[in-house]
Amino acid sequence: MTTAPPATVQRRRVLGPVGTLAGSEIGRLQKGYLDDRPDAVAALARLRRGAGKDTSTIPDLWGLLDSDTLHADPALHQDAAHTALYTAATLYALHQQSRGTRMHRPGGDELGTAVRRLMPGGDMDEPTRKRFVRAGSAATMPVLATRLREIVLLLRRGDFALDYALLAEQLYQWQQQPWGPDSIRRSWGRSLHAHRAKPASGTASDTDSTADTDENKDSAQ
Repeated sequence: MTTAPPATVQRRRVLGPVGTLAGSEIGRLQKGYLDDRPDAVAALARLRRGAGKDTSTIPDLWGLLDSDTLHADPALHQDAAHTALYTAATLYALHQQSRGTRMHRPGGDELGTAVRRLMPGGDMDEPTRKRFVRAGSAATMPVLATRLREIVLLLRRGDFALDYALLAEQLYQWQQQPWGPDSIRRSWGRSLHAHRAKPASGTASDTDSTADTDENKDSAQ
């Protein structure tokens, strides 16, 4: 099915139903995880196993997210919406593992900005740039998910957060043909180039929450 590109593609903080729901569900899980609630810790452990994979083929993920509102919107492409929601959630679960600060930041970094933070001093780092280019060049959602997983592992290692609601919205729009992939690539490229090194934002220096037992609770799943 072909649709016209919505204006929301270019305006980062205006989310559609998919991004809004992803922000709500990932935010719910994030709060539970940082509060060390067993149900949230277990849910993230299961979601994490789907990171970088075709989430539609993993029955163990069914029911971990409340996707009812997606079915209430007849304008949505249901398969694309579910794929975007679960792909973003599984990547977030991987990102959050063993981290005591929020790795999902509503209104935070877009993917390109987060990748630029990985580059020392804001200078272009070729190995990191190549990984980002590989993600931007993906031709299918499973390939894109795999390459995003590689980037998320780098972000996790550096304690750089990401706006996963925005990522889910972009993954949904990425699946809209024929305009989707190119539109999202442009947005990611702009955010990579627009970033200028700034102190602290989105790093481990944020101290809104701490959970120094994360390694143990994750390893128990």
